[in-house]
Amino acid sequence: MERSSRRETTRPRRLFTGVALVMAATAVLIATARASSTTPGRAGERSFPNPSGVLATVGTNGTEAENPFFQELGTNGRSCATCHRPAQAWTITPAELHDRFEHTDGLDAIFRANDGSNCEGADISTAATRRRAFSLLLEKGLIRVGMEIPVGAEFGIVDVDDPYRCGARLTTVSMYRRPLPTTNLKFLSTVMWDGRQSKPGLIRDGLISQAMEAVTGHAQGPPPTPAQVHSIVDFELGLFSTQVADLSAGSLTDGVAHSGPGTLAREPFCIGINDPLDMLPLMPGACGASSGGHNPFVFTLFRGWTNAGSSQQQAIARGEAIFNTRPFVIDNVPGLNGLPDDPVRRPILSGTCTICHDTPNAGNHSVPMALNIGVADASRRTADLPLYTLRRRATGETVQTTDPGRAMVTGKWNDIGKFKGPVLRALAARPPYFHDGSAATLADVIRFYDTRFQARFTEQEKADLLAFLLAL
Repeated sequence: MERSSRRETTRPRRLFTGVALVMAATAVLIATARASSTTPGRAGERSFPNPSGVLATVGTNGTEAENPFFQELGTNGRSCATCHRPAQAWTITPAELHDRFEHTDGLDAIFRANDGSNCEGADISTAATRRRAFSLLLEKGLIRVGMEIPVGAEFGIVDVDDPYRCGARLTTVSMYRRPLPTTNLKFLSTVMWDGRQSKPGLIRDGLISQAMEAVTGHAQGPPPTPAQVHSIVDFELGLFSTQVADLSAGSLTDGVAHSGPGTLAREPFCIGINDPLDMLPLMPGACGASSGGHNPFVFTLFRGWTNAGSSQQQAIARGEAIFNTRPFVIDNVPGLNGLPDDPVRRPILSGTCTICHDTPNAGNHSVPMALNIGVADASRRTADLPLYTLRRRATGETVQTTDPGRAMVTGKWNDIGKFKGPVLRALAARPPYFHDGSAATLADVIRFYDTRFQARFTEQEKADLLAFLLAL
């Protein structure tokens, strides 16, 4: 795992109280999960408790020992594992970050001012100033991404409301985003929230580019060697993680349930699989033919629990069915509804959750399609995020956003606020949610979608959806 600095290793160690409580509550489930490791792929599982049950990961491309993923390749003490923790489904969470801060007085390698602080070059001379400087990282698990507006962009910045007074320029945007998990990458159609490291159909190439940028940027190091980068990417592509036990429903992998990281690793995937838009992507790794029509039954993990003896198992099965089949109106979604510049053959006006989360048993977009569902809209802005006013050069119209999203890559006005949809597995282990961590819990995610699309879920439907999402 990640090596700590000398100052960190000489400090007295304390119990991580949150983790300790969860471990006490889930010890039996961990033992059960490990005891059931009888099918191929389960033998190498690593299990970690979380408030909902147990997460497990399998690695199909070697072990962690000596992999450069866990080595300090830069100059500031960081490794890939600094921001991609196995117990947090290979990302970071505020609870674990608070533990690290308290344990090291904010000197752990993740607390670096080059991108972990609210402002570049923030005062981090004392524990008190560090706590203020890293407030977005501590409270929402956000890393700062600074980017220049692309040359020739269709828009410019005309105003910035910055709560941190970082001295922002009208050509640069500081965006605060969650580190995406480095597990279940087999199912990616796009690399990074805004797709800036994506190479059409060549996910491995995109991951190679992302790994190199992580070493030179996040870790402030020299370019890694090709051997180091390929080793990191091989390791990442072999990781699969899912929830394997639920505190109330028990094992999620035995009997008629079909979950677990080993099962997920064997799930077929190609770019464009089950694509509801039938975009027929002609690129490496694509299915190469029509998707054959969209099958809304994307998740088939728990249908065998429909008449289970356990009420929690029945709730999970109902939630899966709601996710697959509960219709609602899909309106005003740039990237999907046939609006200007949308790469769709026909508009989608109604559907289920699986219109956007179409990859079988993974739940992300199977095509590189960025969407704007309104997460970065000014109406959802919280006081801890900056607000940018952007003006379209051609017409003079303006829009306010906390993060321009894909537009900072393409320079296109109609890409403002667009982001990719992430893989949905292992959700219980990695709150908060959305690119900006604005949904503290999965219940908040459900409320957002219920309000945004006026789905009018009943309280029972919300509870069942929550049970299902926590079981992924």
